[in-house]
Amino acid sequence: MILKLTIDDQTYDIDVPPWIIEEAQDFYAKMDADMDKGWQMSRFWVEKPDLHQRCQIVSDRILGAFHTENKRMMLLMSGYILSRLPQVEEVVVDTTGDMTLTEIVA
Repeated sequence: MILKLTIDDQTYDIDVPPWIIEEAQDFYAKMDADMDKGWQMSRFWVEKPDLHQRCQIVSDRILGAFHTENKRMMLLMSGYILSRLPQVEEVVVDTTGDMTLTEIVA
């Protein structure tokens, strides 16, 4: 599965093999459980992030992995988005420091 990711006007196709998504389901469930406890999203505390907000949070992690060239983490986090929103067309990651401005295009 491919996640189209736009960072600073550059678009990348992140090709996530289906086996990564399958094998990471327990990890993704742990991520969901962590986010169920609430999350700091830039300047705001969100008690229980909805699916859109969870994908924004994960997109911020993808951005971090992109900057550190951690390809494994990029694949894993991209797989989370694809597993939760299979209809996603593109993620436009905000790079100004406000993850709430990240666009999830479905």
